[in-house]
Amino acid sequence: MYYEPFIQKSNKPQIAVLIDPDKAGENHLKELIGIAEQNGVDWFFVGGSTVIKEDFDRTVTFLKKNSSIRVIIFPGSSMQINEHADAMLFLSLLSGRNSEYLIGQQVAAAKSIYDMNLTVIPTAYILVNGGKASTTVKVTNTNALTNTDEIIATALAGEMLGMKAIYLEAGSGANQAVTADMIQAVRKHCSAKLIVGGGIRNGEQAKKIIAAGAETIVIGNVLEEEPKILAQICEAINNMTI
Repeated sequence: MYYEPFIQKSNKPQIAVLIDPDKAGENHLKELIGIAEQNGVDWFFVGGSTVIKEDFDRTVTFLKKNSSIRVIIFPGSSMQINEHADAMLFLSLLSGRNSEYLIGQQVAAAKSIYDMNLTVIPTAYILVNGGKASTTVKVTNTNALTNTDEIIATALAGEMLGMKAIYLEAGSGANQAVTADMIQAVRKHCSAKLIVGGGIRNGEQAKKIIAAGAETIVIGNVLEEEPKILAQICEAINNMTI
């Protein structure tokens, strides 16, 4: 049931493009698909904190019909499930203490995921302070972490609970990305797949994050206004090894 193509180790960094269905019209999706396919993007992540179900389903369906890039659900709620996706990040918000996002939404979604035979990637989702309160922080009524030792301990707890991936998230539109020092500290202590997103706006930032130990970077908010930046970010890291 685990999605092996995502969690298997690779010596090449991976790029995921995060698409918020609320902000992705058909023309924007077509442009993103073109740039992504030309530049070797590995995954489309689809989801968001306040997404309408109809927009979510429309976006997943459009991507699957018009692109060969695999689609992974990045759910903001138990309603964001679609049988046509290739897999789903089965997130638990370990950085917060709101039981609804630690386990409540997961229980609500589990039977539907099982019935759809949708493969999952058990993921420790850790919100890191990116300089401003993200939509996720507001919706989940939780705080982002600032202390590196606490972030390390949270990531370790996720790995010990059997999580296959650790997602360090600075938040959509973050003023600053997750720092290299923080990424290095988590990488030193944890062997699970390390995903980093939030506040990545250019190739130099992407290179530093990969060099620090991230295996997958997630690019989202900046592409809503400037999709062509994706090509520059891909070019910066496509020749790197991890």
